[in-house]
Amino acid sequence: MGNVIKDGRFKLVTEHQKPDSKKRLSIGMAVEESQAAYNIYRNAQGQIILDPVKAIPVHEAWLYENKEALKSVRRGLAGSAAGRTRYLGSFASHADQG
Repeated sequence: MGNVIKDGRFKLVTEHQKPDSKKRLSIGMAVEESQAAYNIYRNAQGQIILDPVKAIPVHEAWLYENKEALKSVRRGLAGSAAGRTRYLGSFASHADQG
């Protein structure tokens, strides 16, 4: 599962919210518009964490399933952000290859 809590600075949104007869809680006041889906975690004390997630296409999932490839991509992005790049010439001749 990894470390679910990425930032420990929680803010109280509402107090004493009670579930309805179907055990549903309204959390609209705590949800940002851009969030579409959540992983839900509960610990032994009954505390609940909602972790926002976004779906990725199946054909891109291989990258997240291959830890070494993902590390390599992240290293490359970090290097690029830090200005560590090399010009490898034009790739225009490959643009029409599918």
